[in-house]
Amino acid sequence: MAADAGFYSARNEAAAKARGVKRVCIPNRSTKSAERKREQKKRWFRNGQKWRTGCEGRISVVKRRHGLDRCRYKGSIGMKRWVGLGVVADNLINIGRAMENQSRQP
Repeated sequence: MAADAGFYSARNEAAAKARGVKRVCIPNRSTKSAERKREQKKRWFRNGQKWRTGCEGRISVVKRRHGLDRCRYKGSIGMKRWVGLGVVADNLINIGRAMENQSRQP
């Protein structure tokens, strides 16, 4: 599980581990013990944080590119439809871009 430093607390980390999460990647932004510093430098921790920032970047692109900052439908089902259409549109753009790049290569 990966999250922003704003979500860090010993309680949140313990709750995630109690629910069976093996690797909790929530950075502690306050004073860190030597053990905590070592844990946050481990490869799996850094990879978890990279994955999280990559996801947030994709969400930002989809929101800006397809207007997902405001839902045009009503209710929970409408919201799911709106987000789904935005994701499908973004995937089609990425597929088209990949096909174009592939056709340019000799």
